[in-house]
Amino acid sequence: MTSATNNLSRAEHDGDSRSFPDPYSLPTPEGAEGWEKMYAYHNRFLPGRQTEDSAKTWFRNSLHFPEVSYPFDQSVIDGSFTGTGVTNTRVFALPPAKGLDVRVVNGYTYMSALPSPDVEEQARRAEEFAQRAGYYFQNWDALYEEWITRVTEAIRGVGALEVPALSEFEPLERVISDRGPTQGNQLLAAYHRLLEYGDQIWTLHSEFLNLGYTAYLQFLTLCKENFPEIDDQTISRMVSGVDVLLFRPDDELRKLANRAEELGVGDAVLAATDEESLYTSLGDTPSGQQWLDALEEAKDPWFNFSYGSGMYHSHRSWIDDLKMPLQGIGDYIGRLRAGEDLTRPIEKVAAERDEIVEQYRALLDEDVIEAFDQALELSRTVFPYVENHNFYVEHWFLTNFWNKVREFSARFVQWGFWDNVEDIFFLRRAEVEEAIHDLQMAWGAGGTPQGGFHWPAIIAKRRDIYDALSAWNPPPALGPVPEEVNEPLTIMLWGITPETVERWLTAQDGNASGSVLEGFAGSPGVAEGPARVVLRPDELDTVEHGEILVAPVTSPSWTPVFGRIRGAVSDIGGIMCHAAIVSREYELPAVVGTGFGTSTIKTGQWVRVDGDKGVVTILGEAPATASVGATTTDTDAL
Repeated sequence: MTSATNNLSRAEHDGDSRSFPDPYSLPTPEGAEGWEKMYAYHNRFLPGRQTEDSAKTWFRNSLHFPEVSYPFDQSVIDGSFTGTGVTNTRVFALPPAKGLDVRVVNGYTYMSALPSPDVEEQARRAEEFAQRAGYYFQNWDALYEEWITRVTEAIRGVGALEVPALSEFEPLERVISDRGPTQGNQLLAAYHRLLEYGDQIWTLHSEFLNLGYTAYLQFLTLCKENFPEIDDQTISRMVSGVDVLLFRPDDELRKLANRAEELGVGDAVLAATDEESLYTSLGDTPSGQQWLDALEEAKDPWFNFSYGSGMYHSHRSWIDDLKMPLQGIGDYIGRLRAGEDLTRPIEKVAAERDEIVEQYRALLDEDVIEAFDQALELSRTVFPYVENHNFYVEHWFLTNFWNKVREFSARFVQWGFWDNVEDIFFLRRAEVEEAIHDLQMAWGAGGTPQGGFHWPAIIAKRRDIYDALSAWNPPPALGPVPEEVNEPLTIMLWGITPETVERWLTAQDGNASGSVLEGFAGSPGVAEGPARVVLRPDELDTVEHGEILVAPVTSPSWTPVFGRIRGAVSDIGGIMCHAAIVSREYELPAVVGTGFGTSTIKTGQWVRVDGDKGVVTILGEAPATASVGATTTDTDAL
């Protein structure tokens, strides 16, 4: 695939005059009229900026935000971009990069990189960056430990926020002793505090992240300079085999499966279909209670693991719904009974990693070896954070954040504003504050709020709009074809390369091939099997043993499913996306960033996943004599 230094210019490529749809020309899907009111003005393409915005290329961020965003959820999406932008631009002063402009079109999130500073400005910023980043790299471990304390305090702070009960009378002790804010005042203050936590978490999210990518990029660039033919996958494998927190929840399921067999309660665990039946069947015996105690211990924090990206309130977490973890534990019990070793192959992956390093290191000139060793050591030092932040923020924090929003919504349900706790997410965050003011006034006066006469019709209309937008097929990009695609993070994380853009244009013209898909070689090996197309997290329970998982994007919380599959294909992502990293650690062949896997491949078709070449081939119907899930792995690094 394309290297990080690729400089293909569209202007120089045969005078290519093709373009993606203009953002101002896209029609509103039928039934979604008025969708603009669901989002703040800063999220929308405004007529006054048409000349400027239509001249820019906008990529859809389907890696992190593949679905239509609910009005309230958009504030979290905005926060993630704000954290990235302020860290790049204001905190560390990255010389070549600022942040991203963000817009919403028909409910989907698009982004466009702000222009890089000129050469003189980059030189000035480089001096700032050297001091700031240098301090972090020199004190990485200590600063990282301090970061864990700060982010954990934020998580616990959200959980501890009290949503006032709005009781009939203020407590007597408040009248006699405290004489402080009323419950109505505290309701507004608590909501503001929740938003503050939600705002600040994204600065924490990005504090180490782009520095981690910067360190990895330095190592990647050094490798490319000294080994021109090396591929990105081989470089990434040199920093693999490092244990990260994203694998810990799955490890807990493996431990619980082992513990169930040790205690002799495996059959009872297998028979349980939900949390209620689990506690009913195991709670009456000492061994069963021991296992339930182990389950409770594992839940905090490891079950604060979203079924999706974590960025949408609708993707509930393991802690809210035990269906996936119970299924994972059951799968692992079955594998134990089949004589399998459930230990993740960390040592094997590390040994292969070290072998690759030594093979390439032996080819270096003596004067380059020290720089190579230093760059590799720094990459391995920072790599765990590049993945660990995802558990702390997108999963653990947001699980608590979304559930705290639901606590606020329960107050509105109690006072007749709407019927369902989930309805609050159809309001923008500023509209929730309006509703709080309404509730404050009515509760304080002893009257009836206006909300019950205002919000239900709006929520019902927005629910219909949301469904109409979800049925729309958003283009992968908007505006002119980019003159060049060479920004490293865009390539490594999102998988957007000149070849990707060309595939999008070909598909747009209706000339895409139907049997062969190209993408990034995410994880080595070759596997064949029947495809299982999964578009949403709630479809994961359909995945069967020996299948090839085909999804728009995979979440780290899907790792229990990886024990059932023989290969993975994703529409989205580059060599450093979560799907690629997790697949490498689990020795699962994977091709990421295919663009059209879920719209081309059908469930049940026999497919081959070539994780060495980054190619997926649809072979047709399952061969009569095929061995389901046949897998081969090529570990030859050179």
